[in-house]
Amino acid sequence: MVRSAAGVRRWLAVVAAAATGLGVPAAADAAPAPVVTRAALDPALVAGRGADVAFVEQEAENATTNGTVIGPDRTAYALPSEASGRKAVRLAPGRHVEFTLPKAANAITVRYSIPDAPDGGGITAPLDVAVNGRHRATMTLTSRYSWLYNQYPFTNDPNADLLHPDWWITECGCVPSQTTPAPVIAKPFRPSHFYDEQRLKLDRTYRAGDRVRLTAPAGTNAAWTVIDLLDTELVAPPRVVPVAANALLFGADPTGRRDSADALDRAIAFAKRHRLPVYLPPGTFQVNRHIVVDDVTIEGAGNWHTVVKGREVALPTPAPDGSVHTGVGFYGKPAAEGGSRDVHLRGFAVEGDVRERVDTDQVNGIGGALSHSSVSGLHLSHTKVGLWLDGPMSHLVVSDNTIVDQVADALNLHTGVTDSVVRNNFVRNTGDDGLAMWSEHRQNARNRFERNTVQSPVLANGIALYGGTDNAVVGNLVADPVREGSGIQLGSRFGAEPFTGRVSITDNTTARAGTYESNWNIGLGAIWFYALDRDIDADVRVVGAHFLDNTYNAIMFVSDWPVKDRRAITNVHFEDVRVDGTGTSVVSARSAGSATFENVDARNVGAVPVNNCGSFNFPAGGSEFALADRGGNDGWLAPWLLPNTITCDDRPPVVPPPAPSRW
Repeated sequence: MVRSAAGVRRWLAVVAAAATGLGVPAAADAAPAPVVTRAALDPALVAGRGADVAFVEQEAENATTNGTVIGPDRTAYALPSEASGRKAVRLAPGRHVEFTLPKAANAITVRYSIPDAPDGGGITAPLDVAVNGRHRATMTLTSRYSWLYNQYPFTNDPNADLLHPDWWITECGCVPSQTTPAPVIAKPFRPSHFYDEQRLKLDRTYRAGDRVRLTAPAGTNAAWTVIDLLDTELVAPPRVVPVAANALLFGADPTGRRDSADALDRAIAFAKRHRLPVYLPPGTFQVNRHIVVDDVTIEGAGNWHTVVKGREVALPTPAPDGSVHTGVGFYGKPAAEGGSRDVHLRGFAVEGDVRERVDTDQVNGIGGALSHSSVSGLHLSHTKVGLWLDGPMSHLVVSDNTIVDQVADALNLHTGVTDSVVRNNFVRNTGDDGLAMWSEHRQNARNRFERNTVQSPVLANGIALYGGTDNAVVGNLVADPVREGSGIQLGSRFGAEPFTGRVSITDNTTARAGTYESNWNIGLGAIWFYALDRDIDADVRVVGAHFLDNTYNAIMFVSDWPVKDRRAITNVHFEDVRVDGTGTSVVSARSAGSATFENVDARNVGAVPVNNCGSFNFPAGGSEFALADRGGNDGWLAPWLLPNTITCDDRPPVVPPPAPSRW
């Protein structure tokens, strides 16, 4: 199980650019027409999939710049790998990148990276914004919420020694604490979580064709500024709710100077007595603890106008749930206390202050148990998890939210969540799974992840199901997972209950998934099935999937080596699937089990179409994993591969595929 990190980088990096700031100079003479993308793809390739959002995405590498394009590079721990589309633009002081507006806009979101402080903790640096050659604003960028290092659960200290010297690591192909002489581990070790994003309302509405220029000023203290993309948006005027308990009347401070938590509690109590919603008007409201909600509607003026912002606060003694910090968040009552019902949160932003991962901390944007409730139109950033819901609970609708820059998941439906829908949400830059259902101790059932977009999860998966009954993942778009996970996972792990009933994975698209797994030193599939704690034998239907530009495999079945002869993955069915580009195989089987394939088409396959290792026992009768051809398969499933021909190549060489195109 040894392949050097340098070797991995050689075949993953099409252009080695990130850490040193090297790259390809870009032409700055012409002003090209705007190139609008979705997840750095031609929108035609993902039509009808993912979230319908109010903003328009433009990648910096497609804009006009006198900076340097970095990437493409999918190597973990390098700046391009975490960029949308695996490319970005590096600006030295005095350099710029200029975008042409494709439609009218009065607000922008800049996704960027700047260096960390030498000892961690981040820096701030300016970024000038000009429109049509006239200076309009100076943004103050920060890296305080970026730059994690080392092994799980990570640290902000770039100079830290290994957090787990007793773990095997790819870098030396060894367990450092058990190796003599001790390996020299370069510091900082495994830097990641490079990017953050910042929003800015412009002074007025600008027209299509106007030019927005972002410049790293000549006097900036940042040695470099990387711009990944620009989102532009026409933000509606503030929403007014005249018949409501206006938080200002109860002492809330819209300037953000005074803490407004107690005022919000008073407004909520009044609203419940009089059956009114609570209205949060335009402003920034400081809140440094949980706001407990039950049987109440809280509505802001829109998430560009109403911001609830707080500091992370160290607790004098750990809380009963193990938290050592608290911070801003709207929480239902715990399920053990009956949970909350009829809560409706909409139209505001929650901006936290979480800079490190402490898994026992309840420092999430939305938490607790919320039944017969809704969360819509929120913008959640810099919390640990955007929404972590602990059941039992039911009938929650999470829709039309933007969840970005999280230390861990964007959303996790945890323990006995049923009959709930997560629809039309936009997720970017999570530190763990983008969207997850985790059936720990109690089944999640009849839930749907529907028409969401998940981009650039730094760790783990875009969408993950851990056990559950009759759950569905429908119409989603997942792009650019980075490491130790991939686009979509069905995993029997983390103590989850078994998969039962039918699991429907329908009409989803992944792009640039099928990532490298450093713990195993292998490539994954864009969709992967992992049988660790128990077999996976529910009726799994993968229908209408498009797996685009896969770094390694499109589909993978795997069990861990210690349990490989005790676990199997069966009853999985693929139908009407397109695979456009694999660095290695269409199917990689590293488990016992079986699957059927019907109308699965593939092109631009980099290695043997089916890499069938089964359980690695290599019996005379063929692999322990069998494939059934149900007809209509094209470009990959040759008769000689069926049903279980051993074709095992433990680590085949990667052939980067061409960019995906219309079928």
